[in-house]
Formats: sequence, structure tokens, C-alpha cells
Amino acid sequence: MDPADAPKGLIRVEIAYSPSAGQVQRIALTFPDGATVAQALERSGWTISADLRIGVWGRLRALSDTLRDRDRVELYRPLTVDPKEARRQRYRSHRATKKT
Repeated sequence: MDPADAPKGLIRVEIAYSPSAGQVQRIALTFPDGATVAQALERSGWTISADLRIGVWGRLRALSDTLRDRDRVELYRPLTVDPKEARRQRYRSHRATKKT
């Protein structure tokens, strides 16, 4: 996303969503200055469920927050496994393969 690509008064925004592990869907859109997160999501055409959290560059944001040029709006799906439990499972798996 080269800043020279967007005409004056417009901003370029990327929207990213990972529906499952290892899969990422992205869409690049152009908006007038002052566009909000909600407007970007509406224009993306994706069906957004209520359980998704939304952020910009890894920080949670409200739908009413305004976007800046070259922002990346990210949709976060709910965790399916507790991160601590996932670490325990990886440790057990790694330990079991070392013993054999």
C-alpha cells in the first residue's frame, strides 16, 4: 500500500480476518478522511457476527473510532482453546516424542 496510490482526501485501509487457523482473508478499500471502523466493516461486505472482536493493528477499537491512512482493521474470532491448556498439550506432546 503505497501512500502515493491514494488520492488526496482519501485513505487506504486493509481489513483482515482469519476464519480458521492458517487461513487469512484480506480486502483493501479506499475511504474519505474521517471514515470509521463501522463504515469499513459495512463496506467490506463480510457478514460480521456479534462474537467477533475488532482491532486496528492489534489494539481493540470501538466501531465509532476513525481510521487513518494505511490502517489495518482486524477481526478477531473467539479462542477455541485456553492458551494455557494449549501450551500444556504441546509440552506433553513434545515430551512424549523425546522419550521414544
